[in-house]
Amino acid sequence: MSDPEMRVALVGAGYFGRFHADAWARIEGAELVAVVDSDSTTAEGLGAPVFADAVEMARALTPDIIDIAVPPAAHLGLIEALAPLCARLICQKPFCRDLAEAERATAVAARGGARLIIHENIRNQPWYAEAARLIRDGAIGDPWSLSFRLRPGDGRGAEAYLARQPYFQKMERFLVHETAIHWIDLFRAIFGEPEGVYADLRRLNPAIRGEDAGIVILDWPDGRRALFDGNRLADHAATDRRRTMGEFLAEGDSGALRIDGEGRIFLRKIEENAEREHRFDWRDRNFGGDCVYISCMNYLDSFRTGAPNPTEAAAYLANLRIEQAIYESAAEGRRVVPG
Repeated sequence: MSDPEMRVALVGAGYFGRFHADAWARIEGAELVAVVDSDSTTAEGLGAPVFADAVEMARALTPDIIDIAVPPAAHLGLIEALAPLCARLICQKPFCRDLAEAERATAVAARGGARLIIHENIRNQPWYAEAARLIRDGAIGDPWSLSFRLRPGDGRGAEAYLARQPYFQKMERFLVHETAIHWIDLFRAIFGEPEGVYADLRRLNPAIRGEDAGIVILDWPDGRRALFDGNRLADHAATDRRRTMGEFLAEGDSGALRIDGEGRIFLRKIEENAEREHRFDWRDRNFGGDCVYISCMNYLDSFRTGAPNPTEAAAYLANLRIEQAIYESAAEGRRVVPG
């Protein structure tokens, strides 16, 4: 006998919330029962009744899962209000506005008896999931380094981000808090917890408040390193520059693994010049190889089985502690140990 469907309510019907709505509508074992948005016209057409207020919706429908997909300034207030009303919460990254708010939200959810998972989908993009498996299985030997060059090319000019996510322009902390946090999480998923952080951050586009370019180095006690080199104004070769948003490289003592802008994986053995493409199955749908769908499936499974999830709020705080160390390093011009 199959498990009963879990009733899911989505809070937020903006640019990214629509990917969430599409994912829940396709997932077997889930039913999208409500969409909450202050602009009802934005939420219309997503296949569920529309509410203007999340608390009123939760009291009226008592959903099994509430998925929060709104900008970070609203996260803490929503979690405080909804944790007593729903036992399973999902919250999009970036998780709250800073570490202090995220710690408070995590504690509030726990006190309210709600399980809180952070929607962190880059680790679930199919090329990264496959790359992580290959690295674990020894495809490049003992890994030395990971690097990612973020080059989406969407940050130029006075109109940057306005058509898609206009609040980006007003974020005081942008590149790291909104974007690099994905790869901090990915680097941790592959290498574990870093020992130190060094960062140099810049603002290149004067139309925005926060940083939009920078270099971040994470280091580990055994000599491994990870590099995030981000510039939202520059682009890279890709038919869809938002597919991977840049290019990834992992190097080890027996070879290298590269991911290009098309999501293709290439392997090269050390001391050889020729790469070979490693083919794998993935779906070119919506954002990032349908990673929102994959992530929502993952969270639903964790809720059903009770199995721990690597992006539970309490575990995800490690990413924000690294983020805080990055901003501290950039401000003080020194290596910082994450607290």
